[in-house]
Amino acid sequence: MSLSGKVAIVTGSGQGLGLAYARELARQGAAVVINDVNGETANQAVALIESDGGRATAVVVPVGSTEAARALVEGAVEAFGRLDILVTNAGVLRDKSLLKMTDEDFDLVINVHLKGTFTCVREAYAYFKEQGIAGRIITIGSPTGQRGTFGQTNYAAAKAGIVGMVRTWALEMKKSGVTANTVIPVAATAMTRTVPYFQKAVQADDRGQAMPDFFRHDLGFGTADDVAGLVAFLASDAAGGITGQVIGAGGDRLQLWTHPHAAATEYRKGGWSYGDLQETFTSLFEDKLQSVGEEFLPLPEELKPEPVEAH
Repeated sequence: MSLSGKVAIVTGSGQGLGLAYARELARQGAAVVINDVNGETANQAVALIESDGGRATAVVVPVGSTEAARALVEGAVEAFGRLDILVTNAGVLRDKSLLKMTDEDFDLVINVHLKGTFTCVREAYAYFKEQGIAGRIITIGSPTGQRGTFGQTNYAAAKAGIVGMVRTWALEMKKSGVTANTVIPVAATAMTRTVPYFQKAVQADDRGQAMPDFFRHDLGFGTADDVAGLVAFLASDAAGGITGQVIGAGGDRLQLWTHPHAAATEYRKGGWSYGDLQETFTSLFEDKLQSVGEEFLPLPEELKPEPVEAH
């Protein structure tokens, strides 16, 4: 097995996408530290991996603080003797439009997603350097962090920030052989279950059937297991030369995202005054302005959601 002898931490892995990543890492031979805020959920995930023939243990802490990050690394070393892989998946949502979003809504999401990624990676990297391990760091991003989504100021900031940190870490960790990458999953989750657009895909998945090709191919939308293979690959020795990358996975689709670059460049001797910009900006850049948000394809007639009956 490709990850035999390796030890992985997957934060937020009691259920959903995180559990799918943990199960796939275990299938490939890694021992896995399951993390969740709910002890019963974490223990059920451990039992599931063990019933698959894998090895797992649970560390029940809310991700965010340095103390939680330290407990995760210490838990891996105490249970399995080492640490090789960190997957930072833990997250929460507090979706509200800007004027309705409270400080508490913003701070909670930033603390778990962004600070939690920072503290866990810092702790894992310190261990990797101390032990001379060419470890693997896999952070989880989102299309929202790449493109923006209405009502997700906090989540967009956190996910975009994670990508910025990963690019920096790729530079800082290169000499030690540690890699850092971001995975952008596009998969059925508790959140997408509530979106009418995805109704037919979720219903097919619930029946144990393959999602329609429109979702899997045209939209690149699938199951958690469709993303798990990429996570396991990036954790392997085969991915030792891949770092600082943002890679999307969903359904039948795999995407390598570009890093931001200038879409257009113009020069003016002496610089650009207010008057210069008033006069020339539109003619220079109007057709090059960048779009925001995700644009979904129109649903084929047979895949449109069924109307909800009023009671």
